[in-house]
Amino acid sequence: MDFGFSPEQEMLRETARKFLAEESRSAFVREMMDSTAGITPELWQKMAELGWLGLIYPEEYGGAGGSFVDLTVILEEMGRVVFPGPYFSTLLLGGLAILEGGDGTQKKAWLPRIATGEARVTLAWTEPNGRWDAEGMTLTAKRDRDAFVLTGTKLFVPDAHTADALVVAARTGNGPEAGVSLFLLPRESPGVTVMLLPTMDHTRKLCEVTFSVTRVPADALLGEAGRGWRILQRVIDRATVGLCAEMCGGAQKVLEICTEYAKVRQAFGKPIGTYQAVKHKCADMLLLTENAKSITYYAAWAVSEDVPEDSLAASMAKAYASDAYRKVAQDGIQIHGGIGFTWDHDLHLYFKRAKSSEVTFGDANYHRERVAQLIHL
Repeated sequence: MDFGFSPEQEMLRETARKFLAEESRSAFVREMMDSTAGITPELWQKMAELGWLGLIYPEEYGGAGGSFVDLTVILEEMGRVVFPGPYFSTLLLGGLAILEGGDGTQKKAWLPRIATGEARVTLAWTEPNGRWDAEGMTLTAKRDRDAFVLTGTKLFVPDAHTADALVVAARTGNGPEAGVSLFLLPRESPGVTVMLLPTMDHTRKLCEVTFSVTRVPADALLGEAGRGWRILQRVIDRATVGLCAEMCGGAQKVLEICTEYAKVRQAFGKPIGTYQAVKHKCADMLLLTENAKSITYYAAWAVSEDVPEDSLAASMAKAYASDAYRKVAQDGIQIHGGIGFTWDHDLHLYFKRAKSSEVTFGDANYHRERVAQLIHL
């Protein structure tokens, strides 16, 4: 059985690795951590020219018509360099929500502009209660003649401060899932306030978005009223798998850094990689990384082919990759000893990304519980 990528996907990987190695060096990542935007306009435009900003969108909307597995290849390479900026939030959250739930007019208005780098969008989903399920949705959208009025707060909204538009999940009716609707509105809409939040992983910019009696027209509705949860869940499942791909790339890079270091760092007259405590730790890191890749690649195939078990595969991947990346990054710092604890060493970039990714879209325990529910336990 051949579990490998196609020649075209391997070429895509090679191109992505070369491009990111040049454009996203650690010095650039650190610079973007201190910037508000999180990415430069020049790099954003280069990604658009490569076709990355519309990779999984149909050609009729200006995209490349690629598969989700194609996107997984790029995201894994982005994880290797701790790539900063709003690529993930624009393509996989806001853009995918428009693709999944928007009508023809909404798709034509936004997807071509996303693909060319002209527009950025994001998804406002989580709230101060910190819940990931439909019952945690408390922001309200009340019908007022030919409009809806949004009132409430969204928390940890990625890159909302630089987005041109927001896809907002709101409650329009009773019932945990049946009462959720999605709305597409400009960030500059009256009553919308965006505040950048302090975070541990500054490569990912998170915001608090407050809606103070924000009135939006009825045509801002994305899909049908009260049926937004199904769309939202499909988007989050796919974004979860995409995040797992990033984590796999990060874990692989940490492993490579550590094995090279273990070959050259001397202790008591010989490389530290000759000592069991170090080489077995590296071996465990390899096991964790390869297992995470296996379940992530399977989940990417499952969501790409839209198989019935795609939600189960997504949660299986996240439950494993969350723990694996954190453990690999943590052990990587230990292998490096004192130098691994200094801010000057790049391992801190990976550890911070591992910790932030661990809780994004739900931590390992959340997804273990979801896996149990999906197998009817």
